[in-house]
Amino acid sequence: MVGARRFATVERRIRFPWERRGGLRALLKLGRAGPVLLVLGVLAFIVTLGVRERRSAGVRQTRATLIGVRRALDAYRADNDGGCPSGLDKLAAYGNFKETPTDAWGHALRFSCPARREGEAYQLSSDGPDGEPGGLDRVE
Repeated sequence: MVGARRFATVERRIRFPWERRGGLRALLKLGRAGPVLLVLGVLAFIVTLGVRERRSAGVRQTRATLIGVRRALDAYRADNDGGCPSGLDKLAAYGNFKETPTDAWGHALRFSCPARREGEAYQLSSDGPDGEPGGLDRVE
């Protein structure tokens, strides 16, 4: 009867591997460093997202600037029989520019007229975040 009582009071429960021996921290064998490593990982993730978003915001801002400069260039060319200005600093009267337009990273825009590509009247682009001419991160 004593043995039957003992079996009746024992509660059977399914345990997952991380519930035994101190939980998930013990399973990963992190000890006291676990919370610190977790916080550092979260901070690294947030910084990575911030850097990526900053670059994306710069690309969006540069594309908006390029659209405004293209409109001003088209207006200049319409008023001057299809001719191109000698530089982007001549576009102040045709766009809302107080000074020569630059990209989001403070670099001057690249302008060439006539364009190197066939079928285009002019070529306008930004060198991108690194400022290297013709780099892979340029914005057109």
